[in-house]
Amino acid sequence: MLQDFLRYLELELNRSRLTVKAYGDDLRELAAYLDLDADFTAAPGVSTAQIRAWLADMSRKGLSPRSLRCKTQAARAFFRWLQKRQLIAVNPAAEIQLAKIGKKLPEFVREQEMETMLDAPAYGDDPVIAMRNHLILNLLYSCGIRRDELIRITDADINLYSAELRIHGKRDKIRILPLPPALVDEIRNWQTLRDAQYSLPKPAPLICSRRGAMSGSAIYRIVHDLLLSTGATHKSPHTLRHTFATSLLNDGAEINSVKELLGHSSLQSTQIYTHLSFNEIRAAYRAAHPRGGDADSG
Repeated sequence: MLQDFLRYLELELNRSRLTVKAYGDDLRELAAYLDLDADFTAAPGVSTAQIRAWLADMSRKGLSPRSLRCKTQAARAFFRWLQKRQLIAVNPAAEIQLAKIGKKLPEFVREQEMETMLDAPAYGDDPVIAMRNHLILNLLYSCGIRRDELIRITDADINLYSAELRIHGKRDKIRILPLPPALVDEIRNWQTLRDAQYSLPKPAPLICSRRGAMSGSAIYRIVHDLLLSTGATHKSPHTLRHTFATSLLNDGAEINSVKELLGHSSLQSTQIYTHLSFNEIRAAYRAAHPRGGDADSG
């Protein structure tokens, strides 16, 4: 019976060999736990309680939530297949909730490290490239935009007089961001230098090389190299987006305003930064308060 199901996965659903093997291993594990034969011929008699007991046993043995989810999904798919073949009336795994996987908090660069980097003058063997790379860093940190959004900015999206930047976000959703005075000056200086050095179509891409708009991989490499001096584990454009949001919330910004600046479609996406900010506050308490080391006790 189990072999028929695995053939169905591979031949009819076109699942990968790795997926088929993983499902087979998980279901044989369940069969062994229930003391049934390896081809699971007695599967139609399995109850929800038995599947729950198997998963609970795996959890007690230290299996990760991610692995528990995979095992639950394997059981759901197998018994759903039995149900479609009318070998069972009800899928006993259908009502079993998937184990929750905790969201990893986003990585960010500490505010002082960012300010030190941005206050330093652009440097490098080529002054044009050095100025452009410094602007990349400043835009990502000061505006919290995504890498793809940065690539799409052209001169037509920039209004230096009103200090506004138009961003083409996901699903072509437009949002307008304010530009701080120092960034306005930096953009103006870069445009002057860029136009003197490069011949580009109009409206010109803001961030570019001599050949035109830059690729996402090129932007990633630039940011990664610029962040090597920081303590951040992940050194990417998205790390600067996390840094932008964390800095705003730590300094008292209202969460709905941060949501709009980031271009999130729901508040849920923004709320992870409130957890991150609280961790920062708790760390500061532990470091500075006389009883900070006892913060989690009592």
